[in-house]
Parts: sequence; structure tokens; C-alpha cells
Amino acid sequence: MIEVDVLVVGLGPAGGSAAFAAAIAGLNVLAIDRKRVVGQPVQCAEFVPMPMLRYCQGDGVLRQRIEAMKTFLPSSARVTSDFPGLMIDRARFDQSIAAAAAAAGARLCLGARLSALDPGGSRATFLANSDPLPREVRYRVLIAADGPRSTVARLLGLAPLPCVQTRQYTVSLLRGYGDTDIWLSDEFPGGYAWLFPKGAKANLGVGADRRFETDLKVPLERLHHRLVAEGLLGVKIHGRTGGDIPVGGVRTLLVSGNILFSGDAAGLAHPITGAGIAAGVISGERAGLAAVERLCRKDPRAFDSFEEDVRDQFEETLARAVERRRWLDGQWRTSKASEDAVMKRGWIAFPEYFSEHLPKAELTAVF
Repeated sequence: MIEVDVLVVGLGPAGGSAAFAAAIAGLNVLAIDRKRVVGQPVQCAEFVPMPMLRYCQGDGVLRQRIEAMKTFLPSSARVTSDFPGLMIDRARFDQSIAAAAAAAGARLCLGARLSALDPGGSRATFLANSDPLPREVRYRVLIAADGPRSTVARLLGLAPLPCVQTRQYTVSLLRGYGDTDIWLSDEFPGGYAWLFPKGAKANLGVGADRRFETDLKVPLERLHHRLVAEGLLGVKIHGRTGGDIPVGGVRTLLVSGNILFSGDAAGLAHPITGAGIAAGVISGERAGLAAVERLCRKDPRAFDSFEEDVRDQFEETLARAVERRRWLDGQWRTSKASEDAVMKRGWIAFPEYFSEHLPKAELTAVF
């Protein structure tokens, strides 16, 4: 039996940040991740907002700065918005946070899968690739940072989070590029297409709701061929990846006994843009601090405060995005999805997105 103060499941931005915050305060921390190498394979478009710069100081993390966003509407109209940010190497970003956690005293166990959970006894069982037998660990606090398809949530019997699928190519970029490109179209129902430059290469991807589109290869190939013909991208595909992004907003409960949810496992990715790195870091840090407050300072409200703080910071923004998604669900695969005005209501670059309420008649049609 391994005994720890804090067991962290998942070593993405949320899990690494939680492990660091708890370990630097002196807690005994074990962090497990099913990946053999932290952050690999990458399942991310690798863009973060400018306030994340202080987390991008590790060797090789920062790839380039972004100045603006270009949004392409169904009519082919292009709108440029001031939207500065940073393109990062996501694997190195995750690795730098995990390395800081390890330097602070956290033990990292890679290639390890959670296989059983006894929340009443505060015990977890995991299988490590290097061991023939499962390991059992007793924890005082468990922080679930294991993504949108959280194994912790499944073992607790919690409902799965609604997700959209994504598919992405890494391709050669044939000229210098300082903006992100976004395409809004019925080709990508329930999502959008993107081009995010990172030096001599770029991430080209699409996201969509499985209810409307099950095969993303066709629209992604079509977009790639078009940009090759325009002389922007090379033909060669250097890498392929994909994954799920939670789009249902904040999980119903972020705390279950002495188990805290953070990052994508908490449903904190933005339901419209899919952005989740910043929310992962922030919520992970807060979860680690909540463990410190409960275990070191004996604060009985530490977990309640964690839930309140996370909801105060993210819930309103995510609830608006969920509302917009639900409204857009009624527009996809109809003639409405070809109207620029409809797409503007569903994308953050336009003031229409921030209107207090959608037209009542249109909302009624959706719900």
C-alpha cells in the first residue's frame, strides 16, 4: 500500500499545476498519467492567450507570437480581429510544468492507468506498464485531471461530458504568418476549422459534433488541398492527431467527497472555441491549493471554496457558450448555416455573440 496526501490523476496542464501547488507546500504527492511521455502525443491546437506568457518560459515552449485572428464567414467575407496570443509546443509546455512539480517533490508515475477506485476508503488502484501487478494507493485528497473522458468520473458513476471530435494535421507553412485563421461553415457543424501557425509549420484542423458529422477527414482534406493550391501550405503532412473536447460547460459537481475535478475533466474547456489550457492551469493550481488548505491548515471549507472560486471565474462565460452552442444546433444542416449573420452570433470575435439574449422565437425552435 502506497500512502500519499494527494493523488493526482493526469499530468496535463491541470494535473501538473495541481501537483506543483501541493508539492511546493510540502505535501506528499503522487501524480500518475497513462502516457509514457508527458504531453505526448499532442492533442491540441497549441494556442494560449497572452496572460499565459509566464508559463511559457521553459526551454522550447514558446514557438511564436500571434497578432490577430482572421475569421472567414460562409459568404467568404473575411473579418480581422485584434486577438494577440502565443503559439506553444504543447508537449514541452506540459513537460515543463510536470518537471517543476517533480522538482518540488512530487513523484511522477508515467504509463500508469487507473483501474479501480474506492472513494469511501480513499483508495485507488492503478496499473503501471513497468509492473506485473497493480499498485494500490491510499490518498487523503484525489485531484482528477484526466481529461474529458475522465476515468475517475467513470469509476464514480458520473455521467460522461458531452464532447465534440477534432482532427488535426501538422503541415509546412510556406511563408511567414502572424495570425490565426478560423473558418465558420456548415462543413464543420458544431465546430469550426482553424489554421494556427508555429514558425515553419502550422496546425490545420477541424472540429465537429458527431451528431452532424462523423468523418472529419473529408472536410480537413478539402481545406488542406485548397490552401496548398493557394500557395500557403505544403502538401506533406508531418503529423496527425485528434481528440475530444468537452462542450457542455462546467461539470454538475466539481467536488465529490475528497475528490476534486479540474481542467477538461471539470468541463472547463470553452464550448465554442475549445480553449482549455489556461483554465486547466488555473483550476489545477486552485485544486492543489485547496488540498493544502484542507490538509495543512485544517480548513473545513477548503473544498467548498475551491468549487465556488472555479465557478465564479468560469461558469458565466461557459454558460453563455453553451447557450450559443444549443442555438447553433438548430441551424446546422439548414439554409440558416449559410448566413453570415447566424455564424456571427455563434463566434466570439463578433459583438453579436455577446448579445444578452438570442431572439425568443429562435430559442423556442431549438428547445
